[in-house]
Amino acid sequence: MANLKEIRSRISSVSSTMQITSAMKMVSAAKLKKAQDAITAMRPYSEKLTELLQNLSSTLDEDLTGKYATQRAVNNVLIVSITSNRGLAGAFNTNVIKEVRNLVQNQYSGKNVDLITLGKKGNDILKKEQNVIQNNNEIIEDLTFSNVSVIAEELMKLFTEGTYDKIVLVYNSFKNAATQIIMSEQFLPISPKTSTEEVATTEVPYIFEPSKAEIIEELIPKSLKTQLFKALRDSVASEHGARMTAMHKATDNATELRDELRLQYNKARQAAITNEILEIVGGAEALAG
Repeated sequence: MANLKEIRSRISSVSSTMQITSAMKMVSAAKLKKAQDAITAMRPYSEKLTELLQNLSSTLDEDLTGKYATQRAVNNVLIVSITSNRGLAGAFNTNVIKEVRNLVQNQYSGKNVDLITLGKKGNDILKKEQNVIQNNNEIIEDLTFSNVSVIAEELMKLFTEGTYDKIVLVYNSFKNAATQIIMSEQFLPISPKTSTEEVATTEVPYIFEPSKAEIIEELIPKSLKTQLFKALRDSVASEHGARMTAMHKATDNATELRDELRLQYNKARQAAITNEILEIVGGAEALAG
């Protein structure tokens, strides 16, 4: 009977876990819808603004774009990792951490690499391995353009003052609820269009109203702030999608385990009843003899 009691206890535990994971799945699904709508609405605007900036940069004098587009020898690199504040999201945070390690150990090996971490889970791991100069967990919970603008302005200042020669964003880009694509995206300096697209673009005559300087002064900072805001929104949508998928799989696994335990319990119970019947029959035959 002790074995039956142990199995009943495991069935109860697994059922409780299944209820929790199922509830978390539904919560993540509700949050995902809102986050997905936000990034879907913003992505075309952000991509078009970036394309416009690249097209415009190819027609401007170096003294106008040099502030944010200066290509310096890469000695000092700043990596901005974007993760979540909560776990239970599958490989969502692990993939970002792996990509940061890969950049530090391979692409920027021998360089002076510092990190800014946005998100608690990434900071908890990376601060033990890398030089994390700043951490911001609150931005994930209160994601607004004004809050992101403060961080973007700080990044622009670090680049223009020459503290860093290159700034890179590492985050999960949202594709769908089941798929997140790890991105390593150059934030600064601004990269103009290349190959055949650049050739075609340079042939387009531009009429500037107001002046080039005024357009650049307004457009570049706005474009960079939008780029960082989009990356954070992408990450939030990816987080909810990854958690929903992880909780769905966890619920399925818990259901399968519960069914196996119930079958095991029924077999053990049946065996116990059979043994009791055999003992009764044996005792009756002994008395009759």
